[in-house]
Amino acid sequence: MPERLFVCTPSKLGAYADCPRRYRYSYVDRPAPSKGPPWAHNSLGASVHTALKNWYALPTDRRRPEVLPTLLKGTWVRDGYRDDEQERDAYRRALGWLEAYVGGLDPADEPLGVERVVAVKTGVLAFNGRADRIDSRPGEQGPELVIVDYKTGRTGLDTDDARGSQALALYAYAAERVFRRPCRRVELHHLPSGTVAAHEHTVESLARQVTRAEETARDIMAAERTVAEGGDPDDAFPTTPGPRCGWCDYRRTCPTGAALPGKEPWAAVERPTEPQVEQG
Repeated sequence: MPERLFVCTPSKLGAYADCPRRYRYSYVDRPAPSKGPPWAHNSLGASVHTALKNWYALPTDRRRPEVLPTLLKGTWVRDGYRDDEQERDAYRRALGWLEAYVGGLDPADEPLGVERVVAVKTGVLAFNGRADRIDSRPGEQGPELVIVDYKTGRTGLDTDDARGSQALALYAYAAERVFRRPCRRVELHHLPSGTVAAHEHTVESLARQVTRAEETARDIMAAERTVAEGGDPDDAFPTTPGPRCGWCDYRRTCPTGAALPGKEPWAAVERPTEPQVEQG
């Protein structure tokens, strides 16, 4: 019998790559351990992403900057902030980011997909993911697809971030097969700085990212088999101690994480902003 495909999303693969123990807490242990409190930076990112999704859902003649306060208020997630003052400050910043970003868009441009799910199967993976935006732009050989990912977290995104993003590469690989059009360009749109970090993949570089994802999937399936056969879950899914431990939802459950300093839920939206974990 052929080996079953590993059903995955970018976040599922990323959880294991960051820390196998975090993957175990999220996807293997049942019941799953309790998470810590919600993070303000996740609330902020979700609010901005949904506001942009709803902006594109409007008729073309209503896609104007003046609708943004209503859109953002309607999508605003209040969880994780230190107090009302910090939350209001975050809202004002988010609105400013959106107004600047939307001001540079052509309302008549209609993306091929907004929050669009794309899926693909390989010899190992059954991958699916939700791309923030998929554009169709003119190319040398006809229309080409571009994967756009919004970022509201840490600054300093550059071409290395775009080139190294496995999630963006898998979105591009899947979108090319779903829509049967070339999809090689991936872009990180960093709203706080108004910058775009882009990379042009090749067939070979996309294939390398798929191979990396398949290798991760094989490692995960091997660890899951070990646990199913009675092996020690801690040995099968070891910890990867590091700065990310302070931001982990399961830090209080994990003996390694609990011994390290933790971050306050609102720390990533403080002024001046501390270094932040990357958000989707």
